[in-house]
Amino acid sequence: MDISFLGGPGPQRGVGVVAPFDFALDRELWRWVPDEVSLRLTRTPYVPVEVSLDLARLVSEHQTLTEAVRALSASEPEVVAYACACGSFVGGLAGERAMCAAMTRAGEVASVTTSGALLEALAELGVHRIALVTPYTGSVTRALEDYLREAGAAVTGRAFLGLTRHIWKVPYRDVVDMARRAVRGTVSRPADALFISCTNLATYDVIPQLEAELRMPVLTANQVTMWAALRRIGVRAVGPYQALLMEPAPDMAPGTAPYVAPGTAPYTAPDMAPGTAPHTAPGTAPDTQEGVT
Repeated sequence: MDISFLGGPGPQRGVGVVAPFDFALDRELWRWVPDEVSLRLTRTPYVPVEVSLDLARLVSEHQTLTEAVRALSASEPEVVAYACACGSFVGGLAGERAMCAAMTRAGEVASVTTSGALLEALAELGVHRIALVTPYTGSVTRALEDYLREAGAAVTGRAFLGLTRHIWKVPYRDVVDMARRAVRGTVSRPADALFISCTNLATYDVIPQLEAELRMPVLTANQVTMWAALRRIGVRAVGPYQALLMEPAPDMAPGTAPYVAPGTAPYTAPDMAPGTAPHTAPGTAPDTQEGVT
């Protein structure tokens, strides 16, 4: 049988992904990726530690990342992403930058991390007040808050599950319930956006629903990771009704497009011109909200 008429396969652009050993959401990452891009995944070595600050430090050691990136280099990716939120925020801003530098040295290509991608997304959307949802324990959630405050973002509220394992099994309804609690507990000083942390927490299908209901951009760990990695190679991530992925109007510069949730009026961050950089006013204390356990 002659199959020469099929041609192909077509060329594929490669995105390397380093994920923690317990990462179980490969398929979710692929949902943000256009057809012409192929993900090449590898995982960090197994360690007998549950999700905690200790595990975050172990899976982000430079030697571990260097070996993982070198393994990926055989498939010649154009960019490498470290798909782990807690592993990339546990060391603060300096730690995240050092991780990127170590990966870039190992693979000789551009590198991004989930936490670095989050800050990039906040700047892109002009967000400086953020509510948080995490599956983590209180101590890991506080480390995320510290990272964001160091970057100049104000944390307005949070909800967390207190989990140390099997995070990928959390159903969408629990994610939605936490999002509502994190955002609606800060009516006096509302958030500009919501961030749902952890690359092992499934979120793809809840983003449009939450953006329409809460009338604000909803960012998630896997979403920002794929968005930033693809951006490095000049490719747009795909995903319906997600503020971060919306095309700017032709007469608007990148980072200044207003957000419009389906069926709602245009959203503008309170007291902030669209497209401006994140900041916290000197002496301003962030709002507080008790975690959900």
